[in-house]
Amino acid sequence: MWFRNLRIYRLSSNWKDSRQLNDLLAKKPLTRCGSLDMISRGWVYPKHEDFVHAVNGQWLVALGVEQKLLPATVIRQETQERAAVIEAEQERTLGRKERRELRDRVALELLPKAFTRRRTTWGWIDPVSGWLVIDAGSDARAEEFLEVFLPLVGEVQLRPLQTRLSPMAAMTEWLASDDAPVGFTIDDELELRAAALAQSAIRYVKHALEGREIRQHIANGKSATKLGVTWNDKLSFVLTDKFQIKRLAFLDILKETTEQSALDAEEQFDTDFALMAGELGLMFQDLLVALGGELEPAD
Repeated sequence: MWFRNLRIYRLSSNWKDSRQLNDLLAKKPLTRCGSLDMISRGWVYPKHEDFVHAVNGQWLVALGVEQKLLPATVIRQETQERAAVIEAEQERTLGRKERRELRDRVALELLPKAFTRRRTTWGWIDPVSGWLVIDAGSDARAEEFLEVFLPLVGEVQLRPLQTRLSPMAAMTEWLASDDAPVGFTIDDELELRAAALAQSAIRYVKHALEGREIRQHIANGKSATKLGVTWNDKLSFVLTDKFQIKRLAFLDILKETTEQSALDAEEQFDTDFALMAGELGLMFQDLLVALGGELEPAD
C-alpha cells in the first residue's frame, strides 16, 4: 500500500469515526456495467467488508471504476464494412448523416459484447489533521474521485492545499541559492520554463543541479516547474509548480522496516498503510514550512 502520485486537499468534516463515512460511501457501491453502459463508478472495499479501512486513526478508501473497452478503430472498421455493403446493394454513396447514424447503431450493437476492465483510485483521509490525499497521476483521475465522493458527503468543505510561497517561487529560490530547506535535499531532476514563452523548457534528468549553468538560466528569467527532492533520506519525489507530488518513492529503509515487522499479507497491508500515512504526515509538515506556511482561505 504505497501511493505514487499525490493530490493534496484540505478537508473539514465533523465525522466522529470511520463508520459515519462508511455509511455514506455505502450509498454508492461499484456495480457492474449494464449492457448499454460504457462506465460505472462506485466504492469498493479497500480490504474486507467496509468501505473505509481504518488503521491507527488513518482511513483508506477506494473508488472502483469498471469501463467497457470499445476502441474507436473497431467501431470505424465495422461501420466502413457495413457502409460498403449498403452502397453496393443500393448503388449509391451514403451521406454524412447516414454514416453518422450507422456508426451510432454499430456502437450500440457492439457495446454489450465489449470487454470490461476495472481500476482503482485510492484515497487517504487523516480526519484529525484534515488531509484528503488522492493517489492520482492526472487531473482527470482526481476529478473523477471527487465527483463521486463529494455528492455523498454533503456539507464537507474541500479545497486544494495552498501555501504562502508558490512552489515555483520556492523551488527557484532553492536552486538559485543552492540551499535546500531543512529536511530536504535536491536530487538530479529539474524542469525550467520561461514565463514569457510557455513552451520554452529545459529539462535535466540524472544531472547535477548545482553550479553556474542552472543559476544562469534562472537569471535569464526561467523558473523551476518540477524539481526532484528527497526528504530525510526516507521519501523521494518530484514536486511540481501546481503543488503536486509525483513519482513518490519510499526508500528501502522504510520498506525493510515493514517487511521485518509484518507477519502475514494482511498485517503487511496495514503496516505499510500506517507507515506511509505517518511518514507523509510528517513530510507534509516540513514541506509546508519550506513553502512559507499554509495559506488560509479568505473569508
